[in-house]
Amino acid sequence: MPFARRLAAVLACLAVLATAGCAAAAGIGPEGEAVPVTARPIEHFRIGRPEATRFGRLTFLGGLELLSPNRHMGGLSGLLVTDEGRDLIAVADNGLWLSARVKQDDTGRLLALEGARVAPLLGPDGETLMELGRGDSEALTLRRTNAGAELLVSTERRHGIFAFPYPLDFADHGREIPLPAAIKSLRHNKGMEAVAAANSGPLTGTLVVIAERGPTFADDMPGFLIGGPRPGTFTLTRQDDYDATDAAFLPDGDLLLLERRFTLRHGIGMRFRLLPAAELVPGAQVVGTVLLEAGFNEQIDNMEGLSVHRSPSGDTVVTLVSDDNRSILQRTLLLRFRLEDD
Repeated sequence: MPFARRLAAVLACLAVLATAGCAAAAGIGPEGEAVPVTARPIEHFRIGRPEATRFGRLTFLGGLELLSPNRHMGGLSGLLVTDEGRDLIAVADNGLWLSARVKQDDTGRLLALEGARVAPLLGPDGETLMELGRGDSEALTLRRTNAGAELLVSTERRHGIFAFPYPLDFADHGREIPLPAAIKSLRHNKGMEAVAAANSGPLTGTLVVIAERGPTFADDMPGFLIGGPRPGTFTLTRQDDYDATDAAFLPDGDLLLLERRFTLRHGIGMRFRLLPAAELVPGAQVVGTVLLEAGFNEQIDNMEGLSVHRSPSGDTVVTLVSDDNRSILQRTLLLRFRLEDD
């Protein structure tokens, strides 16, 4: 089948599955349920090139394709990895938490996912976010304050961010936090895809939000600096038809942005952009530097979630997850890289 027809078929299927995915959260109690997950190893990032391990400033540490017979496993769009890479929390775009333990070797290479459980995200009054019409959860970040730590989850369509106590307890209720009024004007389904809390560095105390896309396909992406030392708005230059899908701060305080592309002209794509903290100031037009770009020649899918952690040896490790849209045509991938100094 020609690529254009295959792509059209995929898009049509995704539209149907997006609706089906919303119903998939029904029937799970607040205590959650166990999800069996089989992990198929991904040994090499570049297809057919096992000798290739270094990609720009990133070294591939391996990956997993996650498979499950449970219909609730999938649609993952936000990711947090803690405990030196061993603890994983994700949110799905039908208002579900996923928690699991990561089995890894001494280098951080992914081996398996264990003890996976899913549960609904609960709103302020204990109703699920899905029941409140706020279940399209897209991004997840950990914010540390003097009052303690909390998980922040962004939602699309009805744009908002909900804060949950950390460590995660499925029974906890989220509270909606105040946001700049301009966020409410973001596109219905192209909203707060990239959300990152700065817990150290020059932007400490800042919540950075980057919209998936601007008002039109050709526009740059709106950015918001919420709280911290220099609150305000900025603009991120849109390049090569890429959309923002997630972001995470690096230990030095710079911001790592994950972007994805899916067009008839280019096909599927993924890339990282490094946004220096010094450039994230009110009124700025931010461009950044591309660290890695991947496409059909690499093991990628619809890459949506990003997390950064320190390994036991002090390395900066980047973990990614893909959103399979609960489609048999896509995969849930968990990929891991080490960020090199140069």
